[in-house]
Amino acid sequence: MMETAPTADLVYQGICTLFHNQNPKEKEKANKWLEEFQKSIYSWTIADELLQQKRDLHSCYFAAQTMRNKIQNSFNELPLNSHESLRDSLIAHVGQITNDTDTIIVTQLCLAVADLALLMASWKQPIIDLLDMLSPQPQSVWPLLEILTVIPEEIDSRYLRLGANRREEIHKQLDAAAPKVMDFLCMCMQQHAGESVVQEKIVNSTLRCYCAWVAIQAIPLQQAAQNPLTQQVFQLLSMENTSRKLHDSSTECLCALLSCMEANSGRDTLDPQLKMQIFNAVFMLETSYHTSVGMEDIDKIMNYCRIFTVLCEAFFYEMFANEDIPHYSIKGLDLVLICVGHYDYEVAEITFNLWYRLSEELFQRNNDKLTSHFKPHIERLLGALYRLTQMEPDQEGLIDENDSFNDFRRKVSDLIKDVAFIVGSGNCFKQMFYKLQEPGCTWESTESALFIMQNVAKNIIPDENEVIPKVVEAIINLPENTHIAVRYTSIMLLGELCDWIENHAESLQAVLIFLLNSLQQKNGLAAAAAIALTSICASCRQKMIYHISGLVEIARSLDSFEISNDLAIGLLKGISLILSRLPKQQLETAMREIISFQFQPLAIMVESTATAPICKGERTDPAYWVDRACAVIRHTNPDVSDNEIHPTLNILTEAWPLISRVMDKYQRDVRVMERTCRLIRYSVRMVRKQASMLVEPLIHQMVTLYAMHHHSCFLYLGSVLVDEFAKVEDCINVLLVMLKSFIEPTFKMLQVENGLKNNPDTVDDFFRLCSRFIDCCPLPFLQSTLVTPIFQCALLACTLDHREANSSVMKFFCNLLKWGRSNNYKLQECKPLVREIAEQNGEALVINLIQASVFCLHSYMLPDVAEVLTELKDVISHEQMEALLKVALQSLPKKNSGGYVTATDAQLLDFQEAVMKSTTTKSVTLALKTFTRLYR
Repeated sequence: MMETAPTADLVYQGICTLFHNQNPKEKEKANKWLEEFQKSIYSWTIADELLQQKRDLHSCYFAAQTMRNKIQNSFNELPLNSHESLRDSLIAHVGQITNDTDTIIVTQLCLAVADLALLMASWKQPIIDLLDMLSPQPQSVWPLLEILTVIPEEIDSRYLRLGANRREEIHKQLDAAAPKVMDFLCMCMQQHAGESVVQEKIVNSTLRCYCAWVAIQAIPLQQAAQNPLTQQVFQLLSMENTSRKLHDSSTECLCALLSCMEANSGRDTLDPQLKMQIFNAVFMLETSYHTSVGMEDIDKIMNYCRIFTVLCEAFFYEMFANEDIPHYSIKGLDLVLICVGHYDYEVAEITFNLWYRLSEELFQRNNDKLTSHFKPHIERLLGALYRLTQMEPDQEGLIDENDSFNDFRRKVSDLIKDVAFIVGSGNCFKQMFYKLQEPGCTWESTESALFIMQNVAKNIIPDENEVIPKVVEAIINLPENTHIAVRYTSIMLLGELCDWIENHAESLQAVLIFLLNSLQQKNGLAAAAAIALTSICASCRQKMIYHISGLVEIARSLDSFEISNDLAIGLLKGISLILSRLPKQQLETAMREIISFQFQPLAIMVESTATAPICKGERTDPAYWVDRACAVIRHTNPDVSDNEIHPTLNILTEAWPLISRVMDKYQRDVRVMERTCRLIRYSVRMVRKQASMLVEPLIHQMVTLYAMHHHSCFLYLGSVLVDEFAKVEDCINVLLVMLKSFIEPTFKMLQVENGLKNNPDTVDDFFRLCSRFIDCCPLPFLQSTLVTPIFQCALLACTLDHREANSSVMKFFCNLLKWGRSNNYKLQECKPLVREIAEQNGEALVINLIQASVFCLHSYMLPDVAEVLTELKDVISHEQMEALLKVALQSLPKKNSGGYVTATDAQLLDFQEAVMKSTTTKSVTLALKTFTRLYR
């Protein structure tokens, strides 16, 4: 913390060092000092001084940025009586901006003025005042436009935390000032209609400003649709010589207007005739689109595509309005499809979200008549995607995994799966099959057709006998000289036809021989074969048991195939699903063999005294083998009754010494520890209580290693042990000792500065462990001395804004409070214990929950808080809960940093009554969300 005020010269020296000194250490030192300076109270006056001095670009930028950051993040440092002088000083700096001032300085200064206008409650008419002060000065028109642009954009800034009351007040200010702003914008447009750089800059800023005001609906939709600026936007979009910048800004304006139409679609705020005029005006831009295609101006092409897409979204629900007569707006899809037909796939990608929405709406409505209106459009879409997904004719190998075209094909794959039902997956498959039979069909056309077929194959009824048998026959008899990409996609298609193959057992043998042959290839086909084989194993489990010896051989030879470890793990998963169907004796033999393929190399690594470096994801990585073993154990789930000995118990018992040695040898490596804990977790889950003989040695090792290295995976594994063994009488004390041993190192980690924030995984896993204790053995847990310190730690963790960690904390509170409910008739002894905890800590709990909800947590986390409040209401009396809520609400600030009232007494009372009257978590959540908006 900076204790004395530095001089402007010293700060300037720091800025020069940061931007001009060649020594990295000196730069780093200067950066840290300047960051400290920006946090200090002295930065207000010195930033103002540097802006007045105008020494150079870097010092002016640093000063403007500092001023903006201080207003945004530290406005509460200033007393209310200094707000006006700050405003006057900032406006004076803005008044000195010229056309030569660097844009980055202008942006920061304008943001500073805008944020001040939003925060400063005593500034009653900021927009009108700024127009009166700055619009008469020609050189101030540009910064004034920038300020007027960012004010509406900053209203919802999460840094300013204006609160709902202040936002409502600002929206009223904007509505009142809108006519004057519109007059100013029209004047700017008329006075700067020229081709000079300065004039274009003003026109561009005018359009951006207009767009911002339209977007927040400060200008009534009827006016926005008819005013001269909107006409100018259409004119600029229809002219072929419009510059790139003006075209982009005009596109933003029109899209903002169309989006407002969509947002108001249910309110009928726009005259239907006017809506049709706007639709037709956009439709007229088709000619301009074709002109830009002829000029190969890809940026303008993408702008038009976006406009046409947003047009369809604006009329989205009208398109579904009448199942008998198609609405005129459906023609908008023709415009979108013209764009999808462009050869550049990035243009088509802009439209994908529209097709997703359309398919979702049709699926939900489930109306064949309505769906038929859109069928021709989806057929055209699929035809365009068939062309766009074709590879280049001179492509020699497979597409690179990281290629953007490969990424596009993945998105196409998702889209096809979503829209195929509109035309019927079977029809789509058939149409692509006919394309394969067209004379002169090139390899890239063949591959693309197979790619489309691959994405609809899963949805074809398994008893189809017309086309699929011919496709399967053709694939397994592909000539050796077929292009590698065609072979790859054909194999992937076979994998997607797994349900059909399961229904046609006669084809299984030939398909397996073909896939095994492909798996042994060294040209990239092995990966596709592994994916296809995994799918077939999952679908044809019963029929595949006759091929188990071949599958065991595949497991033995995994490292001889040209596949990644992830694909190898996938294959092991598929094989394990079939193991589960084997007779118990056969299962144990096959599984022992497959597990040994993974554990033998691991044992050699553990016993080796050489300290070879671990290459992540390679054979020298212990996690490589642990993950494979885990895949086998996780997916082998035979049906075993409780009184039968599990067929895999002996295998796990024999493997324990090796697993224990892995934990000892690689105890510092968090990644290996996490994977090993996961292996133990699935092993325990598989044999359940039959693994009780491992509990003591396992806990002893976990506790020892956790004390040294604090790996949170041990806490998670502990919760699994509690879940499985807390009902075993002999294990309860051992488990409580485990929890006690975990507490000291955990609390030590979390109690340091930022301990909770820096260790969210530990918080998540620790409170999950505590929740499991409450679920599985509540009385011993509540009677122990551990419950109070754990509860107090949870109180501190309320404010943690990490989703999973906070959820675990809230779950802990809920699970504990449930045992104190008035209607809890199970384990009556728990009720007084929980009530005592609630009465002792209730005030701190409610205050922390309310403070966290208002200042720390995201709105999607509030349902968890609501659940805790609902549970607490069931534990303590109505009067106690009301008193706790009053105290918590009184602890909140009455005004925001700008002096504006955050929540009125009436609003506080409304929230309190809503919580007290509510009978469901959902209603408390709604009350919390409404209330927290007052502070955000």
